[in-house]
Amino acid sequence: MEEDKTLTDEYERLRHSTDSEELSRIAREELKKEEVGEEEFAIRSALLEAVAANKLTPKVDRIYLASASSFPNILVRLSTDEDREVRKAVAANKSSKNWLLSKLAKDEDEKVREEAIKNPNCSWKAKLDAAQNPLSSPQLLRFLSEIGKGSAEGTKEFVLSSMVRSSAARNPSCPQDALHSLMGDNSPEVRKAAEKRVSSDNVQ
Repeated sequence: MEEDKTLTDEYERLRHSTDSEELSRIAREELKKEEVGEEEFAIRSALLEAVAANKLTPKVDRIYLASASSFPNILVRLSTDEDREVRKAVAANKSSKNWLLSKLAKDEDEKVREEAIKNPNCSWKAKLDAAQNPLSSPQLLRFLSEIGKGSAEGTKEFVLSSMVRSSAARNPSCPQDALHSLMGDNSPEVRKAAEKRVSSDNVQ
């Protein structure tokens, strides 16, 4: 009980600390369970969350944690950081879970959203939502139009990626070069959507 109280006190101290040097040092400490032991590892990872949550932790160190950390609790903390560069780093982190990326895919900042969608762990639903969103940038739609192109017909990836590419083709923001590429897609559904868009645009 006393240990829990001590940990809580230390957590709160770091959470509200104004010592940027100490916060930076803790953020950069290399943490290996096999070297410090399981109990010490758990304590240090908890205190690291306090550092991540402290707005006075230097931005460069918050970005470092967002990019390098594999702790879900820390990434969740940093996913709500007021600085978009920190959230963008979480979105690009390959340790970020798909549910967290789905949340970041709806971030108010366009660059954060795009980084989340481009993360390999991002869900198909989030990719499909982005492909259907008329506010998605041409660059993102170009990326989505290439997803799963080499997947084998009949597989789950083929079906889901075809849905994403056909939605990108129907999106009014999809760039012409991506549309022309999709006209040669290996999915009939995608080709049809792209051809219809190109034909429609030519009429106008």
